[in-house]
Amino acid sequence: MAVIGWIGLGNMGGPMTANLVKAGHEVRGFDLSSTALEAAAAAGVTVATSIADAVAGADVVFTMLPKGEHARAVYLGDEGILASVAVGTLLIDSSTIDIESAQALHTAAATAGFRFVDAPVSGGMTGAQAGTLTFMIGGEAGAVADASVFIGPMSANIIPTGGATTGQAAKICNNLMLFINLAGVSEGAVLADRLGLDKQVFWNIASVSSGDSWALRTWYPIPGVVPTSAANNDFAPTFTAELAKKDIGLAVSAAQATDTPLEIGEHVQQFFQRMVDAGQGGKDCSMIVELVDGTLEQRTAAL
Repeated sequence: MAVIGWIGLGNMGGPMTANLVKAGHEVRGFDLSSTALEAAAAAGVTVATSIADAVAGADVVFTMLPKGEHARAVYLGDEGILASVAVGTLLIDSSTIDIESAQALHTAAATAGFRFVDAPVSGGMTGAQAGTLTFMIGGEAGAVADASVFIGPMSANIIPTGGATTGQAAKICNNLMLFINLAGVSEGAVLADRLGLDKQVFWNIASVSSGDSWALRTWYPIPGVVPTSAANNDFAPTFTAELAKKDIGLAVSAAQATDTPLEIGEHVQQFFQRMVDAGQGGKDCSMIVELVDGTLEQRTAAL
């Protein structure tokens, strides 16, 4: 079994490390949140007092951080990973970040003599808890193969994507499609209701017809239709609107850098921006359905 250093023990990192502990690994974790550290400790993670403490003696180091700026600070800072970890340690970043930051981390790691892969995930909090995430791994083939061994207890699918930053590219494009699908599901669900269709009957039809999608089957934004929908719990977050805005913003930025028009993507980005502006960024992203049915204004006015 391995010694694993882990930086970032939030909604994703916490349950991911718990699955590594269950698999028999020693995990040393660090986070700026005392609440996250307490939850990780309860799951068997050894709480570290700093980045340097977490990575000392580690065979591999994972990071799961909110944004590119956080990943750069954690890896490149004076007391960051590259300044603290033993040369030769395998480094795995599972954050969802911009391509430019991912490339900066690859370049800095290689210059300092480290193997590094970008390995973002799909599957959300439920996948992190169940150990059924999909990992998209970009980097040198040998490093990708070695990373896959450690990733196993957290995943249902491990897919090498090619060279540096291709894991991030795959994640960005996948999430772009997801959120466009979610917007379409929301509009279709509201229209079906207003045309008098029973919500379960319509879902039964769409889920086996051409309107089917992962968003429809897993995040259907009408209560009482699918058990995994956040709508059943007043949109308590499984994936927040704030994170959705961030992720689709990464796609829009990548599109601008490659002269790729994303007219639909930019429109959906505004859905999440409106949620954030209304003070609902911490709610589940599927609450964009309330922008379609007109109830978001009522919710916001009640705050």
